[in-house]
Amino acid sequence: MAAKRRPTLADVAQEVGVSAKTVSRVLNEDGPVSQQTREQVLAAVAKLGFQPNLMARNIRVGGPDTTIGLVIPDLANPFFGAVARAIEDTVSERGLTLLMGSSADDPDRERALTAKFLARRVSILIVVPSVGADHSHLKSHRTAGLPVVFLDRPGVGLSTDSVVSTNRAGSHDGVAHLIAHGHRRIGFVGDLPVKLYTRRERFAGYRAALQEADIPYDRSLLASAHDQPGAEAATAQLLELADPPTALFAGNNIMALGIVAELARSKRKDVAVVAFDDLSLAEALEPALTVVAQDPEEIGRSAAATALSRLDGDRSRARTITVPTRLVVRGSGEQPAPKP
Repeated sequence: MAAKRRPTLADVAQEVGVSAKTVSRVLNEDGPVSQQTREQVLAAVAKLGFQPNLMARNIRVGGPDTTIGLVIPDLANPFFGAVARAIEDTVSERGLTLLMGSSADDPDRERALTAKFLARRVSILIVVPSVGADHSHLKSHRTAGLPVVFLDRPGVGLSTDSVVSTNRAGSHDGVAHLIAHGHRRIGFVGDLPVKLYTRRERFAGYRAALQEADIPYDRSLLASAHDQPGAEAATAQLLELADPPTALFAGNNIMALGIVAELARSKRKDVAVVAFDDLSLAEALEPALTVVAQDPEEIGRSAAATALSRLDGDRSRARTITVPTRLVVRGSGEQPAPKP
């Protein structure tokens, strides 16, 4: 059975017995049309279920669409889900609709996705930059007035607004918390790639906390993974060291899930854990998970508010907004180091 064809502008015109131009005038409120004709056209639109092509109209008249484009690396990551929800809540108050796509942290895929959003003439573009991406191709759009905001990480090749967390300071606070409970063998399980801005900043905070406490950096305590199974395997390898860590610091929420899963599988309750990023079930774990919590809602709100201010004509210099993190003490990070 053939799929039902979507009704067109011509279908509406035929239903009413007027020209397509008359239907267009009614829908766009552009030009003289009698009240009777207007009512007939709107009734036909409702009857046929016709949906105007807003993108085509905006391209035709040279105006922006009523949408904003958001590029994130992973649709499944709850952190970015919370960020996107906050952005959507903020821009919806202005009648804008959020369009979202995943780059999978691939610079080529990111560029292709931004190109699609630009072709649609989005009113705002918000991007979580991929490692290795060059954003100089957005310069002409930015110069022409398109608000572009980088989220979670700064971009490359384009001077524009960014919203990031206090990654280095937050990581430092989490590791210092473990040190305060007597730990000197502290493993770091970070995500990949190692050149990722958030990974580098959080690792720098880890190193700074060790240095402040006069604890030598031991490369054998560093592990990396791309997903939860990888983090589980990395945790297992750290625990099998001749001189294993007594505490672990997770570089993000996905690494934390891998650490917790491996500790549960191996029935290890003697290893302290602090994670960067909160988890929805962190308080349900045993012990509950101590975290360095970001504020994804505030990150999203700040990015959206900054972009809207640019849309309203703010032409001040590009700025970086830094959203504070906070240490949330729940139990896993307070596990004391074993006595010598």
